[in-house]
Amino acid sequence: MNYVDGFVAAVPTANREAYLNHAERAAALFKEFGALSVVECWGDDVPEGKLTSFPLAVKREADETVVFSWVTWPSRAVRDAGWEKLMADPRMSPAAIPMPFDGKRLIYGGFQMIMQA
Repeated sequence: MNYVDGFVAAVPTANREAYLNHAERAAALFKEFGALSVVECWGDDVPEGKLTSFPLAVKREADETVVFSWVTWPSRAVRDAGWEKLMADPRMSPAAIPMPFDGKRLIYGGFQMIMQA
């Protein structure tokens, strides 16, 4: 079964186009290095929680929007090899693709798919 990397971040709302440009450029590299697909979602119904929520998790500020993204890989092995290539590729450097958000508040992780309907 496929492997998935998931991401949640807070992006300044004014940076939506810059974020989309960043995501499109990064997606091309992810796919070049083995990803099957890259999905980017711009939050428009992301409620504040009192104990847990996406906004709380990323410490979203009033002028920011929560984004939810995932990259699908054929396997964990392909993902690990892909990430190694991505991190070594100068096209993925912050100078080449500046992050239009605070990367310190990015939440990410790798997940084994256990069910897909």
